[in-house]
This record gives sequence, structure tokens and C-alpha cells, in this order.
Amino acid sequence: MIRRPARLVLVAVLLAGGGLLVTAALRDTLTYYRTPGEVLADPAAARDRVRLGGAVVPGSVRRDGDLVLFRLAGSGHEVAVRQRGAPPETFRDGADAVVEGRLGMDGVFDADHVVVRHGNEYRPSAPAPEPADAR
Repeated sequence: MIRRPARLVLVAVLLAGGGLLVTAALRDTLTYYRTPGEVLADPAAARDRVRLGGAVVPGSVRRDGDLVLFRLAGSGHEVAVRQRGAPPETFRDGADAVVEGRLGMDGVFDADHVVVRHGNEYRPSAPAPEPADAR
């Protein structure tokens, strides 16, 4: 039979091993959320893959073929964003968005993924009008 101190050591080793496995599995999947001000304050850190969040500046969205250019703003700062491909259907001026990618050497954030944030308040759409001949 295993003594109590040996059992505690065994449990500690198993927990530490499990923690290391989880950490190793998540290491490449984590990206951090940054504001435009944080990206502008430390552009070297944004050269690694990060998430950038802010509001789409009204009037800044331009499309050039499959290239979409826009600006994200937050706390008085703005960052230009370049993304290839179509953004989500809900993407529009003034919408809160989170983009994933890297800050380019030219100071433009190259995004490969755009997510439009939604408010936490759900409002169902208005019910469809009932056809007149349904009665």
C-alpha cells in the first residue's frame, strides 16, 4: 500500500503533467486582443499574430476587387486595416469588429479574419405579417 506522502507526490506529479500538456496544446491557439492605442504604442509587439478590436470608422470602408480597406478606432486612436476576401455580411460602418492578423511594416494591419461583434442584447425580429386570406 502507498503511504500518504508518496500518494501526495504522485498526485502532484500527475497534476503538473496534465497542466503542461494543456499549456502545450493551447500555446499556438492563443491570440491576444489589443486596442488601436496598444498597437500604436507598441508596433513591434503587433508584428506577432494578434487580435485587434475597435469600431469601424464611418466612411473608411473601401473595396478594391477582393481587397477591403478600412479603419478601426478605439479610445481616440485609429489603425488602418487591409483584408483580402469578403467580410461578414454584418460588417458595416460603425460596427464593432475584431480582426486577426499582423501589423505590416507599412503600419497597416494585415487581417486574415474579421469578426463582427454583436451586442449582448437579443431582440427578435418583428413577426411576419399574416396573409389576408389566412383567416
